[in-house]
Amino acid sequence: MPKEWIIHPRWAGCSEASADWSVPPLVAQLLHNRKVASAADARAFLDPKLTDLHPPDALPGATAAAALLAEAIRDKRRIVLYGDYDVDGITGVAILWRLLTQAGAHVSYYVPHRVDEGYGLNAAAVRTLADEGAQILVSVDCGITALDVADEARRLGLALIITDHHEPRETLPDCAAVVHPRIAPGYPNADLCGSGVAFKLAWALAQRLSGADRVAPEYRAVLMDTLPLAALGTIADVVPLVGENRIIARGGLALMAQSRLPGVRALLAVADLTGEVDCSDVGYRIAPRINAAGRMGHARLAIDLFTHADENRAREIALYLDDHNNARKALQRKQARRACELVEAAGLDGDTCRAIVLADHEWHPGVVGIVAANVVDRFHKPAVLIALDGDIGHGSARSVPYFPMHEALAACGAHLISHGGHAMAGGLKISASAVPAFTEAFVAFANNTLSGSAARARLRIDGEVDLHEIDEPTVSALLRLGPFGEGNPKPILASDWLDIADEPRCVGKGGEHLQLSVRQNGSMLKAIAFGAAQHLPALKDHRRCRVAFEPIISAYQGRRRVELQVVDFKFPGDA
Repeated sequence: MPKEWIIHPRWAGCSEASADWSVPPLVAQLLHNRKVASAADARAFLDPKLTDLHPPDALPGATAAAALLAEAIRDKRRIVLYGDYDVDGITGVAILWRLLTQAGAHVSYYVPHRVDEGYGLNAAAVRTLADEGAQILVSVDCGITALDVADEARRLGLALIITDHHEPRETLPDCAAVVHPRIAPGYPNADLCGSGVAFKLAWALAQRLSGADRVAPEYRAVLMDTLPLAALGTIADVVPLVGENRIIARGGLALMAQSRLPGVRALLAVADLTGEVDCSDVGYRIAPRINAAGRMGHARLAIDLFTHADENRAREIALYLDDHNNARKALQRKQARRACELVEAAGLDGDTCRAIVLADHEWHPGVVGIVAANVVDRFHKPAVLIALDGDIGHGSARSVPYFPMHEALAACGAHLISHGGHAMAGGLKISASAVPAFTEAFVAFANNTLSGSAARARLRIDGEVDLHEIDEPTVSALLRLGPFGEGNPKPILASDWLDIADEPRCVGKGGEHLQLSVRQNGSMLKAIAFGAAQHLPALKDHRRCRVAFEPIISAYQGRRRVELQVVDFKFPGDA
């Protein structure tokens, strides 16, 4: 079924704003689409500055946690950072470790094994750390729902500081301090990620140790060195890239290519990245390699990459992560094919079933989250994939708009051993015998929540334009809207009907891409459509089409020119 195009209407105030904000009219339209309403807001959006970050003492719990950590450093108490095994948790641990190490703290870190221990704080690990002499335990990107573990830590005499950003419950853990953007009203960035919370806590601690809001040079250097790590976590965790998150992402990306951290440099080298790094590079080339440690083995190695590793060791770890990532990709492709076969064989792709739950003993728990995302992309329904191991299953869930996954899992919580997450993703642990009952409850919840039209793929488009509007100055100005990601997607525009100007052809090693030229009222542009070879017969048959596209500037062989990167086609007769 063709995608439904949802095109933002043309803004009546576009011309006036263009003059007032000193931007091309198309850029004014896109800023308006992103809720920018004034010249000051436009300047802040187009040129985000680190000085516009919210002060760390505004983050709930940060001041209290910083005071506790400063005392622990002074008293030479042993601090252990307990992080999650994804990019957000790994980078958050590294940020705090580097600041604490600069301050002379006695600090180490712990990250649970994805399969053996699962997500978050667990009582067995906390007891082991206490037995080994830990006195201060700081969670990173986890712990906000770990009420029982907090009670166990208190019983063991551990001072527990929880730093997290996941959905809190009505009752908070009883511990020394909780640092979380949503546990108290007033913090302007409720969508701060785990590494963002860690960065703000590191900043608060730097101020405490410096005895002033302006931190001492040695701590400022650490904060600037770790800003790229906060950017990695922010982008990889797919939080909205607006406001403070946008500042962190933009600032960290700008510093990444010149990073002084051996781990960052080694990772960029193995990913074959030179020059400026963007969100796409993080999402497709950097984050998967970091995540591969926790998915295919143990995430501690990825933390070592950003903490203890020197140049030689960083290169070794980066190559090891690259090998693991290649193995992960092969396993993911195999499991994704199997998952899609199961969906179609069971008839789960029809309208009577508005959610998908699959379980299999052959699946690897480290990749079910990625495969669940593949299933959502293919069938446009919330999906839960469960890797069964004996009597226990570890599951990952991915959602669609207007279906809050954490609420869905909570509604089916009677069938689960544990669960957690947020609106678009979640994780769970389940008894194998409970999978049928959970499946029935989850699908029923989805059927009662989602409309039948929710399964149709939608493409949100910033506006309809004529080809003559897509010139190089305008496209260059559009690129200033980056970094692009969740909450600030790449600009996608739509055309009216275009004529095919030459013979379209398939290109690429496997002939999987389409190359064509399009014409409208005397204007002609080249276009490329990746993975769209199946549309070649329709292009030859109709010789006319509408396209949804991202405007890009190609610099092939040193020649700059505007091109269209097509993301969807419409042909005469399409709905």
